Amino acid sequence: MSAIPSAATRANLPSPATIQQLHHYAYKARDAEETRHFYEDILGLPLYHIIQSDYVPSTGEYCPYTHFFFRLNDGSFIAFFDIGDDEKPLPSPNTPPWVNHIAFRVDTVADLEATKARLQAHGIEVLGITDHHIFKSIYFFDPNGIRLELSAQLAGEALMARESRTAHARLAEWTERKQQWRKERAAGKVTESLKPGTNDRPEFVPGS
Repeated sequence: MSAIPSAATRANLPSPATIQQLHHYAYKARDAEETRHFYEDILGLPLYHIIQSDYVPSTGEYCPYTHFFFRLNDGSFIAFFDIGDDEKPLPSPNTPPWVNHIAFRVDTVADLEATKARLQAHGIEVLGITDHHIFKSIYFFDPNGIRLELSAQLAGEALMARESRTAHARLAEWTERKQQWRKERAAGKVTESLKPGTNDRPEFVPGS
């Protein structure tokens, strides 16, 4: 976890900048053209910008790359690096494949249905439509093994505002239970992963 500065230090810190929206999210791509075909020709996101260099600006290390961006309707981007090795990014060995993903928002459930049909026509396996109560989604993988989600919002601002009023308390309850679980695990009393104290989606329990 990050360090917690003293109260005196916190009092003199500038306010956090207002984060307006996602600028871009970047992934490794096996092949730039294969990735372009998927995002531009199938999903309809226009290729918008390319950066090519032999050196990484942030670290200075030598690693030739082509960095290419696809523009979303709100002006944000999903971007990729083709570093010329023709290798897909490797999945994390300690993380289930459904955990790490990026979700894009569409306007309606009808848009989900249309996109699902389009993806399937291109031979792409699609899961869903899945009902999350506040939104519905479909799931699929891009050519690089990256899990994508398209979501159509169902809940309005009033419901989301009510949800937000309980979010901190619910997370605090989870954190308290996790701290106790860590102590019990260190003492050898538990071996299983921690489970939430409540189940918001009982309909997904087998046999329910």
